[in-house]
Amino acid sequence: MVLPRFTMEGSQMEDVLAGRDESEIAINIIVSECKTMHYDGVVFEAWNGWAHSGILDNPILRQKALNFVRDLGAALHRVQLPRPNRNMRLIFVIPPPAAHNDAKFFTRSDMDMLHRSVDGFSLMTYDYSNPYQPGPSAPLPWIHSCLHMLLGIQQKVQHSGGSTLASKILTGLNFYGNDFVLPSGGGPVIGHEYISLLKKHKPTFLWDGKAQEHYFQYTVGKKHIVFYPSLKSLYVRLEAARSWGTGISIWEIGQGLEYFFDLL
Repeated sequence: MVLPRFTMEGSQMEDVLAGRDESEIAINIIVSECKTMHYDGVVFEAWNGWAHSGILDNPILRQKALNFVRDLGAALHRVQLPRPNRNMRLIFVIPPPAAHNDAKFFTRSDMDMLHRSVDGFSLMTYDYSNPYQPGPSAPLPWIHSCLHMLLGIQQKVQHSGGSTLASKILTGLNFYGNDFVLPSGGGPVIGHEYISLLKKHKPTFLWDGKAQEHYFQYTVGKKHIVFYPSLKSLYVRLEAARSWGTGISIWEIGQGLEYFFDLL
């Protein structure tokens, strides 16, 4: 199936969400594009844009944003695909939840509201660290914590649609890494850049037992620390997804190494 990624961003998001007519126009544009291009649905990404623009801090606009996702899902589901008993699908990208109460974060209540309209929630369980706080990309205990906040002890309980809530979550796996400069700096590194670093520096690999990630260090002027997926780190995350009954989503396949597919 082909579900291209659509994003909602820019200065006019509030106008689109606030007016019923504008929301319907935006949804019709997306559905029309899918029909014209023979897509099977969409991956819709908007939450981070809504958070950065302040939309989620306004309770009324936050609810309208959730309504937009629900209405988009309903519109896509009304479109019958050529395959028997198959309608267009909606995958909604969501950020990792937070333990504290903050309107900017996606919650279990939001998922309960949307699960009938959304076929999959692509959970961004990566980018745990950043150039200002160097460290592992997706510590395994944090991934479990994110899934627990969304699923609690209900992960195996079916909802009215017949499937489990867990089966609608796609646990995020990063196929990229980070080359951090210590104490702060650096940024993302992808497959071919990672291979170049290995060839040039011939580093010793180390294993972070708590985060369950491999890393290495090298020095060029300043000390660098590189976290990048390995077969072992990916395996334990796939097993974690399996234990919760979730699927997976990958960002992005082309940024990884070819032998990652041996596990998939």
